[in-house]
Amino acid sequence: MTRLLDQPTGGLTYKSAGVSIEAGEEAVDRIKKVVDATRRPEVLGGLGGFAGLFALNLAKMKEPVLVSSTDGVGTKLEVARRMGRYDTVGRDLVAMLVDDIVCTGAEPLFMLDYVAVGSLVPSRLEELVTSIAEGCHLANIALLGGETAEHGGVMGSDDLDVAGFAVGVLERGTELGVHRVHKGDAIVGLASPGLRSNGYSLARKVLLDDESALTRPAYEGSTRTLGEELLLPSVIYAPAVLAMKKKMGDGLRAVAHITGGGIMGNVVRIVPPTRDAVIHLDAFETPEIFFEIQRRGQVSADEMVRVFNCGLGMVVVVDPDETDTAVEEARAQGLGAAVIGNLRSGSGSVVLT
Repeated sequence: MTRLLDQPTGGLTYKSAGVSIEAGEEAVDRIKKVVDATRRPEVLGGLGGFAGLFALNLAKMKEPVLVSSTDGVGTKLEVARRMGRYDTVGRDLVAMLVDDIVCTGAEPLFMLDYVAVGSLVPSRLEELVTSIAEGCHLANIALLGGETAEHGGVMGSDDLDVAGFAVGVLERGTELGVHRVHKGDAIVGLASPGLRSNGYSLARKVLLDDESALTRPAYEGSTRTLGEELLLPSVIYAPAVLAMKKKMGDGLRAVAHITGGGIMGNVVRIVPPTRDAVIHLDAFETPEIFFEIQRRGQVSADEMVRVFNCGLGMVVVVDPDETDTAVEEARAQGLGAAVIGNLRSGSGSVVLT
């Protein structure tokens, strides 16, 4: 070796600075098969390159439009850390990405992940990436690649954060959205059994009052611990929405993903300025965990619908003649679904009754 100092052995190493090259190599070996299982026919090459390759088949499209999304899992990861399990939060990550993309009517195609850790534990990374791969399988997308960064000396040894980036495609002119919504259109709600990945800063403040909280029942009469309840994976709605679009065509008007901002902050994004969206709260079931948050934190109903999904993971606006089709397609995908309201003349608001 030339041009480097001939220093004696025994000095500082990358590992002593907090980064283990060996652990990184072991982690890659552990996740290769998991990532490969998410392949779609369009994927070229495999894990280990400098970038992922995806052969976009545009034969059936005249004007393809690429649709992209990026997101994370938020402070739900703190619950995962305290529980010492990462076998569900990967699915949350996939759901946050593909369910945003499908709101445009696009088919999600592939995603990449980014994982930052204080200290790389190969088994923990394998658990997380396996969960991401499970979500990819449910969403029918490829895990095209990703990056794992070990931030020794900057993050705590037990710290972990994860983000994702996804891409989909649609034919220009078929975009779903507020421009398609008409007076009299029906609103169909798709059920969410839990918090998904939003509102956890408030939920943790209210519910995690001591170290034993996660091991106690989630609420009186619950068969799950609070930790299990809070780690329920997010439902992935994209396949159901795509099935509706295929079956209903223009009868599918707009879709709202109920994430940060709750029911109020997300449904309003698909309401025209001369319409109001009227949603009947008694038309869908609100899981008990939301009432537990209200009881223990004395959280108002107004605050709940501004923060949480309260039982609605996705809201779909459809032609009133297509409500049965929308509900049937959702239920065929294993989702709870019901007609929960409609669009009327108004001023661009969401009205809860």
